[in-house]
Amino acid sequence: MKDRTGSLDQRIAHRVKALRTSLGLSLEALAARCDVSRSMISLIERGESSATAVVLERLATGLGVPLASLFDAPAPQPEPVARAAAQPWWRDPGSGYRRRNVSPAGLPSPIQIVEVQFPAGARVAYETGAREPRIHQQVWVLEGRIEVTVGDEVQLLDAGDCYAMTLDRPMAYRNPTRRPARYAVVIAAQAGARS
Repeated sequence: MKDRTGSLDQRIAHRVKALRTSLGLSLEALAARCDVSRSMISLIERGESSATAVVLERLATGLGVPLASLFDAPAPQPEPVARAAAQPWWRDPGSGYRRRNVSPAGLPSPIQIVEVQFPAGARVAYETGAREPRIHQQVWVLEGRIEVTVGDEVQLLDAGDCYAMTLDRPMAYRNPTRRPARYAVVIAAQAGARS
């Protein structure tokens, strides 16, 4: 599996800028919405910074979209099939976890699927808050074990377990073991969600 982080950073750069522009937000306005500095957003939009998953989640919240949508490739002609070779992996420079969007980009579907490879001992925390429209998420553990904290609730999930939640509170993922874990995240936005 080849990491194409450079091209994904450019994809994220274009996507963040396009979403911000479509909402009519200045860099300052987006910075105020998501608690990310104007200079960091500018670096991300120019593809000059490899942002962490935590920063990208803040941007997604400020833009009113699921995190997974920041990784979508421009799809002038949406295709119903996303071939594995066209699903690049992105590595979070903060936690080392790797993710890829599995769902076809550009389709008018409220559902997105993401695969995550989570290193042994890794942890990532998001300051997720309530969003409009509501975003629902399910985490299905394919291999290993992970701990998911949503608000004050902690769930220890083993292979085969699936946990459903709404993205409306701070959350964290942790791999408490010495082995990598792999899980799928299924995200669904209620009708009217921007993507």
